[in-house]
Amino acid sequence: MTSAEHTRRLGRRLLLALAALALLVALWPNARSLYDLTGEEQWRGQAAGVIHWLNTAVRPQPTLEPGEVAGSPLAYPAVSPFGVNTFLHQEAEPEKRARTLDLLAAAGFRFIREEFPWEDIEIHGKGDFVDRRNDPAGVDAWAKYDQIVGLAAERNIAVIARLSNPPAWTRAAGDEIGTNAPPDDFNDFGDFAATVAERYRGRIRYYQLWNEPNGNEEWGRQDVNPEAFAELLCLAHDRIKAVDPSAVVLAGALTPTVANDGRNMNDLIFLERMLAAGAGECFDVFSAQGYGLWSGPTDQRLRPTVINYAHNLFLRDILVRHGYAAKPIWISEMGWNTAPEDIAPTYGRVTEAQQARYTVGAYRRAQDEWPWIGVNNYWFFRRPSDSEVSQAWYYFRMLEPDFTPLPVYDAVAGYVAGGPSGSPMPGWQVEWMRWRPVFFLFGAGVLFYALLRALAPRE
Repeated sequence: MTSAEHTRRLGRRLLLALAALALLVALWPNARSLYDLTGEEQWRGQAAGVIHWLNTAVRPQPTLEPGEVAGSPLAYPAVSPFGVNTFLHQEAEPEKRARTLDLLAAAGFRFIREEFPWEDIEIHGKGDFVDRRNDPAGVDAWAKYDQIVGLAAERNIAVIARLSNPPAWTRAAGDEIGTNAPPDDFNDFGDFAATVAERYRGRIRYYQLWNEPNGNEEWGRQDVNPEAFAELLCLAHDRIKAVDPSAVVLAGALTPTVANDGRNMNDLIFLERMLAAGAGECFDVFSAQGYGLWSGPTDQRLRPTVINYAHNLFLRDILVRHGYAAKPIWISEMGWNTAPEDIAPTYGRVTEAQQARYTVGAYRRAQDEWPWIGVNNYWFFRRPSDSEVSQAWYYFRMLEPDFTPLPVYDAVAGYVAGGPSGSPMPGWQVEWMRWRPVFFLFGAGVLFYALLRALAPRE
């Protein structure tokens, strides 16, 4: 064998070794267990999950650009990641509102996402803030909201005021196209948003404009319209900022869906069209939903057509690619459902023990791996009554209507009290996962070529 042939053979072996190493690096899981990788606890689910993960890990990954990588800090950092959705405006007794907030504060929650339904405040007509639905003499429609804001402030809990649900008088068709349909004149919503912001200036800083405009009839019983929503969002954003420049405006969270049937639009497509219509300059914080459905919070599978807890990474990718890496995402609703066996598992089904573990895991993962996530609002704390006990969505609750805590409440309270137990993901791991597909293509390509060359007939 000549020296040149020896060098070529050595080079081929080195190339094959590098290809095998690249393939190993590409397929090495960033997990200590199959549960950490797939979010599945049963072996069948884990086996299928590994196959799904292998398929997604070697595809192009979302561009995430954590703050330190993007070169600029995230705007509007949250003082705490711990938030929860409340229904205090539906609670008839002021004492129960106070008790609810006491339990929230005791658990360590620093944010509540509380709806300020337009239809419950400016009820009967433009500029009319007197509620005459049950009392002809009328009562101040602001009174209970003033109390909620005051009670929250006394407990050092910040309010994220969700503004949505237009009254029937804002539409010529009334409620025929749905109670959530937008007003005929978007300026009416802008006027309402400005009125709320002016009234609560210095007491409420965070306003979320609308909720799930891409489906679930939250745009009414009509086709959704990302361009129209962008117009509505920008108008209300500008009106709020005009009366309170320190206000933080959150874009309404998009429902994670793969549907594209007119009344529902895939959230990724909806966001692309929103941004193309100019919505990117009309919010300080973007919002996402964080439902786990059928897998736990550790699920690392990433496909745009699969809805799991990590789905927000695709929203982050779109924001980064459009130049909004400095804008954080706050999760509006996060949770797992414990619907009993006699109720259809519309939102997945877990045990109460799993719900408790998964919720703590969701807070931990967001804190450790996703630095662009700010407040993470659990869905939900408590309902005023058990009248919805036959409906699947009722089983996200942390407390029973009689204030009996469920395991998820105690688990979150314990986690908050103990402080984060993990550590943030180092930047090299983020880069490694981004380069996985490149390593895979190189390793698989070289090894496949070597196999074909070995199988080729020799002359």
